Amino acid sequence: MAKKGLGFRTVRLLIVKLLLCLFLLSVVWVLLYRWVAPPATLHMVQRRAQAGSTGKGEPNINYKYVSLEEMSEQLPLAVVASEDQRFLIHNGFDVDAILDAVKRNRKGGNIRGGSTISQQVAKNVFLWHGRSYFRKAVEAYFTMLIEVLWGKERIIEVYLNIAEMGDGVFGVEAASQKFFKKPAKEVGRQQAALLAAVLPNPIKFSAQNPSAYIRKRRGRIARAMGSLGGTVYIKDILPEKDEK
Repeated sequence: MAKKGLGFRTVRLLIVKLLLCLFLLSVVWVLLYRWVAPPATLHMVQRRAQAGSTGKGEPNINYKYVSLEEMSEQLPLAVVASEDQRFLIHNGFDVDAILDAVKRNRKGGNIRGGSTISQQVAKNVFLWHGRSYFRKAVEAYFTMLIEVLWGKERIIEVYLNIAEMGDGVFGVEAASQKFFKKPAKEVGRQQAALLAAVLPNPIKFSAQNPSAYIRKRRGRIARAMGSLGGTVYIKDILPEKDEK
Protein backbone atom coordinates (compact mmCIF):
# COMPACT_ATOMS: atom_id res chain seq x y z
CA MET A 1 0.00 0.00 0.00
CA ALA A 2 2.86 2.36 0.86
CA LYS A 3 4.46 1.80 -2.54
CA LYS A 4 1.18 2.42 -4.33
CA GLY A 5 0.64 5.60 -2.33
CA LEU A 6 4.16 6.77 -3.08
CA GLY A 7 3.67 6.06 -6.77
CA PHE A 8 0.45 8.07 -6.88
CA ARG A 9 2.05 11.01 -5.09
CA THR A 10 5.00 10.87 -7.50
CA VAL A 11 2.74 10.92 -10.55
CA ARG A 12 0.68 13.74 -9.08
CA LEU A 13 3.86 15.74 -8.38
CA LEU A 14 5.08 15.19 -11.92
CA ILE A 15 1.76 16.39 -13.33
CA VAL A 16 1.86 19.50 -11.16
CA LYS A 17 5.42 20.23 -12.26
CA LEU A 18 4.48 19.71 -15.90
CA LEU A 19 1.51 22.07 -15.64
CA LEU A 20 3.66 24.66 -13.88
CA CYS A 21 6.31 24.42 -16.61
CA LEU A 22 3.67 24.82 -19.32
CA PHE A 23 2.24 27.83 -17.50
CA LEU A 24 5.63 29.50 -17.16
CA LEU A 25 6.53 28.78 -20.79
CA SER A 26 3.25 30.27 -21.98
CA VAL A 27 3.79 33.41 -19.89
CA VAL A 28 7.34 33.82 -21.22
CA TRP A 29 6.10 33.30 -24.80
CA VAL A 30 3.39 35.93 -24.41
CA LEU A 31 5.74 38.37 -22.68
CA LEU A 32 8.30 37.94 -25.46
CA TYR A 33 5.74 38.98 -28.06
CA ARG A 34 4.81 41.93 -25.87
CA TRP A 35 7.97 43.63 -27.10
CA VAL A 36 9.15 41.51 -30.05
CA ALA A 37 7.28 41.31 -33.34
CA PRO A 38 6.23 37.73 -34.12
CA PRO A 39 8.55 36.52 -36.90
CA ALA A 40 5.64 34.39 -38.14
CA THR A 41 2.46 32.91 -36.74
CA LEU A 42 1.16 29.38 -36.53
CA HIS A 43 -1.57 30.42 -38.95
CA MET A 44 1.05 31.39 -41.56
CA VAL A 45 2.76 28.03 -41.09
CA GLN A 46 -0.58 26.27 -41.40
CA ARG A 47 -1.39 28.17 -44.60
CA ARG A 48 1.90 26.97 -46.10
CA ALA A 49 1.15 23.40 -45.09
CA GLN A 50 -2.35 23.56 -46.57
CA ALA A 51 -1.03 24.86 -49.88
CA GLY A 52 1.55 22.08 -49.99
CA SER A 53 -1.03 19.37 -49.27
CA THR A 54 -3.21 20.52 -52.17
CA GLY A 55 -0.31 20.37 -54.61
CA LYS A 56 -0.28 24.12 -55.20
CA GLY A 57 3.11 24.59 -53.61
CA GLU A 58 3.96 26.99 -50.83
CA PRO A 59 2.31 30.41 -51.13
CA ASN A 60 4.48 33.49 -51.07
CA ILE A 61 3.82 34.77 -47.55
CA ASN A 62 3.84 38.57 -47.70
CA TYR A 63 4.31 39.88 -44.16
CA LYS A 64 5.92 43.00 -42.76
CA TYR A 65 5.39 44.11 -39.17
CA VAL A 66 4.93 47.82 -38.50
CA SER A 67 4.07 49.71 -35.32
CA LEU A 68 0.83 51.60 -34.72
CA GLU A 69 2.79 54.82 -35.27
CA GLU A 70 3.46 53.64 -38.82
CA MET A 71 -0.23 53.06 -39.58
CA SER A 72 -3.06 55.37 -40.47
CA GLU A 73 -5.41 55.84 -37.51
CA GLN A 74 -8.21 54.79 -39.87
CA LEU A 75 -6.95 51.20 -39.83
CA PRO A 76 -7.51 50.35 -36.15
CA LEU A 77 -10.79 52.24 -36.31
CA ALA A 78 -11.93 50.18 -39.32
CA VAL A 79 -11.27 46.78 -37.73
CA VAL A 80 -12.86 47.83 -34.43
CA ALA A 81 -15.94 49.10 -36.30
CA SER A 82 -16.11 45.93 -38.38
CA GLU A 83 -14.96 43.15 -36.08
CA ASP A 84 -15.37 44.16 -32.45
CA GLN A 85 -17.03 47.45 -31.51
CA ARG A 86 -16.78 46.62 -27.79
CA PHE A 87 -13.05 45.99 -28.01
CA LEU A 88 -12.21 48.92 -25.74
CA ILE A 89 -14.52 47.87 -22.91
CA HIS A 90 -14.53 44.06 -22.79
CA ASN A 91 -11.95 41.92 -21.01
CA GLY A 92 -11.25 39.76 -24.05
CA PHE A 93 -14.69 38.16 -24.41
CA ASP A 94 -17.93 39.69 -25.66
CA VAL A 95 -20.61 37.55 -24.01
CA ASP A 96 -23.46 39.28 -25.84
CA ALA A 97 -21.81 38.65 -29.23
CA ILE A 98 -21.18 34.99 -28.36
CA LEU A 99 -24.80 34.43 -27.31
CA ASP A 100 -26.04 36.22 -30.44
CA ALA A 101 -23.82 34.01 -32.62
CA VAL A 102 -25.19 30.89 -30.92
CA LYS A 103 -28.77 32.00 -31.57
CA ARG A 104 -28.08 32.80 -35.21
CA ASN A 105 -26.25 29.52 -35.82
CA ARG A 106 -29.17 27.54 -34.37
CA LYS A 107 -31.40 29.07 -37.03
CA GLY A 108 -29.14 27.66 -39.74
CA GLY A 109 -27.48 29.38 -42.67
CA ASN A 110 -23.97 30.77 -42.57
CA ILE A 111 -22.01 29.97 -39.43
CA ARG A 112 -21.27 33.12 -37.46
CA GLY A 113 -18.59 33.53 -34.84
CA GLY A 114 -18.58 35.65 -31.72
CA SER A 115 -14.81 36.00 -31.43
CA THR A 116 -13.35 39.28 -30.30
CA ILE A 117 -10.19 40.81 -31.74
CA SER A 118 -8.35 39.55 -28.65
CA GLN A 119 -9.55 35.99 -29.26
CA GLN A 120 -8.54 36.17 -32.91
CA VAL A 121 -5.03 37.30 -31.94
CA ALA A 122 -4.72 34.47 -29.41
CA LYS A 123 -5.90 31.96 -31.99
CA ASN A 124 -3.80 33.14 -34.92
CA VAL A 125 -0.55 33.86 -33.04
CA PHE A 126 -0.35 31.04 -30.53
CA LEU A 127 -2.67 28.25 -31.70
CA TRP A 128 -3.70 25.97 -34.50
CA HIS A 129 -7.08 26.35 -36.20
CA GLY A 130 -9.77 23.90 -35.20
CA ARG A 131 -13.13 23.52 -33.51
CA SER A 132 -12.41 21.22 -30.56
CA TYR A 133 -13.43 22.20 -27.04
CA PHE A 134 -9.83 21.74 -25.90
CA ARG A 135 -8.54 24.24 -28.47
CA LYS A 136 -11.24 26.73 -27.50
CA ALA A 137 -10.22 26.36 -23.84
CA VAL A 138 -6.57 27.03 -24.68
CA GLU A 139 -7.66 29.98 -26.83
CA ALA A 140 -9.56 31.41 -23.84
CA TYR A 141 -6.46 30.97 -21.69
CA PHE A 142 -4.19 32.82 -24.12
CA THR A 143 -6.85 35.50 -24.58
CA MET A 144 -6.77 36.21 -20.85
CA LEU A 145 -2.97 36.24 -20.87
CA ILE A 146 -2.65 38.82 -23.64
CA GLU A 147 -5.37 40.99 -22.11
CA VAL A 148 -3.41 41.08 -18.85
CA LEU A 149 0.17 41.12 -20.16
CA TRP A 150 -0.21 43.11 -23.39
CA GLY A 151 -3.10 45.53 -23.08
CA LYS A 152 -5.38 46.85 -25.81
CA GLU A 153 -2.80 48.92 -27.71
CA ARG A 154 -0.48 45.96 -28.26
CA ILE A 155 -3.36 43.60 -29.08
CA ILE A 156 -4.73 45.84 -31.83
CA GLU A 157 -1.22 46.43 -33.21
CA VAL A 158 -0.49 42.72 -33.44
CA TYR A 159 -3.92 42.03 -34.94
CA LEU A 160 -3.41 44.60 -37.69
CA ASN A 161 -0.09 42.98 -38.52
CA ILE A 162 -1.01 39.28 -38.51
CA ALA A 163 -4.55 39.32 -39.94
CA GLU A 164 -4.68 37.78 -43.42
CA MET A 165 -6.04 40.36 -45.86
CA GLY A 166 -5.45 38.50 -49.10
CA ASP A 167 -4.12 35.17 -50.28
CA GLY A 168 -0.84 34.98 -48.35
CA VAL A 169 -0.95 38.72 -47.58
CA PHE A 170 -0.65 39.32 -43.84
CA GLY A 171 -1.02 42.66 -42.13
CA VAL A 172 -1.92 46.18 -43.14
CA GLU A 173 1.52 47.17 -44.43
CA ALA A 174 1.77 44.27 -46.87
CA ALA A 175 -1.87 44.73 -47.91
CA SER A 176 -1.55 48.49 -48.40
CA GLN A 177 1.58 48.12 -50.50
CA LYS A 178 0.06 45.33 -52.62
CA PHE A 179 -3.45 46.66 -53.14
CA PHE A 180 -3.03 50.45 -52.91
CA LYS A 181 0.66 50.94 -53.77
CA LYS A 182 1.19 53.04 -50.67
CA PRO A 183 2.35 52.50 -47.07
CA ALA A 184 -0.16 51.79 -44.32
CA LYS A 185 0.50 55.28 -42.93
CA GLU A 186 -1.22 56.87 -45.94
CA VAL A 187 -4.38 54.74 -46.05
CA GLY A 188 -7.65 56.68 -45.92
CA ARG A 189 -11.04 55.78 -44.46
CA GLN A 190 -12.48 54.06 -47.54
CA GLN A 191 -9.35 51.98 -48.12
CA ALA A 192 -9.18 51.00 -44.45
CA ALA A 193 -12.84 49.99 -44.58
CA LEU A 194 -12.12 47.92 -47.70
CA LEU A 195 -9.35 45.96 -45.96
CA ALA A 196 -11.65 45.34 -43.00
CA ALA A 197 -14.41 44.23 -45.37
CA VAL A 198 -12.45 41.22 -46.66
CA LEU A 199 -11.35 39.96 -43.22
CA PRO A 200 -14.09 37.34 -42.81
CA ASN A 201 -12.71 35.44 -45.84
CA PRO A 202 -9.59 36.99 -47.43
CA ILE A 203 -9.20 34.01 -49.79
CA LYS A 204 -12.70 34.31 -51.22
CA PHE A 205 -12.94 38.10 -51.18
CA SER A 206 -10.48 40.54 -52.73
CA ALA A 207 -9.53 44.08 -51.81
CA GLN A 208 -7.83 44.45 -55.18
CA ASN A 209 -10.93 43.56 -57.22
CA PRO A 210 -13.80 44.01 -54.76
CA SER A 211 -17.13 42.43 -55.62
CA ALA A 212 -20.43 44.25 -55.28
CA TYR A 213 -20.90 42.57 -51.90
CA ILE A 214 -17.51 43.78 -50.63
CA ARG A 215 -18.13 47.32 -51.90
CA LYS A 216 -21.46 47.33 -50.06
CA ARG A 217 -19.81 45.96 -46.94
CA ARG A 218 -17.07 48.61 -47.21
CA GLY A 219 -19.76 51.30 -47.22
CA ARG A 220 -21.38 49.87 -44.09
CA ILE A 221 -18.05 49.76 -42.28
CA ALA A 222 -17.16 53.31 -43.32
CA ARG A 223 -20.51 54.53 -41.98
CA ALA A 224 -19.95 52.61 -38.74
CA MET A 225 -16.55 54.29 -38.39
CA GLY A 226 -18.28 57.66 -38.60
CA SER A 227 -21.07 56.62 -36.23
CA LEU A 228 -18.52 55.65 -33.59
CA GLY A 229 -17.12 59.17 -33.72
CA GLY A 230 -14.10 58.62 -35.96
CA THR A 231 -10.62 58.14 -34.57
CA VAL A 232 -11.62 59.93 -31.36
CA TYR A 233 -13.39 56.69 -30.40
CA ILE A 234 -10.11 54.77 -30.30
CA LYS A 235 -7.88 57.53 -28.94
CA ASP A 236 -7.15 55.50 -25.78
CA ILE A 237 -5.38 52.77 -27.79
CA LEU A 238 -3.54 55.09 -30.16
CA PRO A 239 0.09 55.94 -29.38
CA GLU A 240 0.63 59.41 -28.02
CA LYS A 241 2.00 61.86 -30.55
CA ASP A 242 5.09 63.81 -29.68
CA GLU A 243 4.35 67.49 -29.38
CA LYS A 244 6.87 69.68 -31.15
